[in-house]
Amino acid sequence: MSAPKPPVLMIHGAFCGPWSLEGLKVRFEAAGYGVAVPCLRFHDEAAPPAALGTTGLADYAADLEEEISALGEPPVLVGHSMGGLLAQILAVRRPARALILLAPSAPWGVPPSTLFEISAAQALHLHPGYWNRVLEPNRDVALAHSIDRLPRDMRDEVFSRFTCESGRATFEVMNWGLDMKRASEVDHARIGCPLLFLTGSEDRINPPTTVMRIAALYKERATNEVLPGMGHWLIGEPGWEALADRALSWLDEKL
Repeated sequence: MSAPKPPVLMIHGAFCGPWSLEGLKVRFEAAGYGVAVPCLRFHDEAAPPAALGTTGLADYAADLEEEISALGEPPVLVGHSMGGLLAQILAVRRPARALILLAPSAPWGVPPSTLFEISAAQALHLHPGYWNRVLEPNRDVALAHSIDRLPRDMRDEVFSRFTCESGRATFEVMNWGLDMKRASEVDHARIGCPLLFLTGSEDRINPPTTVMRIAALYKERATNEVLPGMGHWLIGEPGWEALADRALSWLDEKL
């Protein structure tokens, strides 16, 4: 008889909700895993309060720690984009069986590797005080850089489900060099479990060259793979099923 499989906690990215990971959830459950996909604070409200604007990574992580406690045993953490950064922050605080990081945002101290990343971070400063505000999703940005690899007839439908995001958390992720509190810092030496990094070759938001720098922090504990033709929305683009199957086969090897 095979050993019971650990619980899985999936963490969605910025401007999203649990709906973005529904396909992966179904795939993991079909493989015998119990899966929880919590909603980050205020991300389930059509008109979130002003408090979202000053909600930071530490607040998201504190909420997720409670979710982990409720599971009763160390989980597998699966995170997309900002959720991939939160998974790393959580794995420092709580034991985890494994981390699966899908196009993860970089922790404090990992420099960008492309001019696009640098310009995107600088562009935020065209909106003074954004770090204390509720940020609405930008359709042009999403269609050009986030969900650009989706079939055209799916892009509007997916974007319509996007939600508002915290300016504070966005600042902590994209302009970490200015964050004196180092909210996105990860003590990578304290994460002893295996990690799988999966990034799309066409991802401009968290490109493979930057994700490679993150994976290098974990040395032999990390498996880093680039998925040809995929972009930042690799959780729902054509071919996402192969991504899910690769994550599951890697888990079988490591667990």
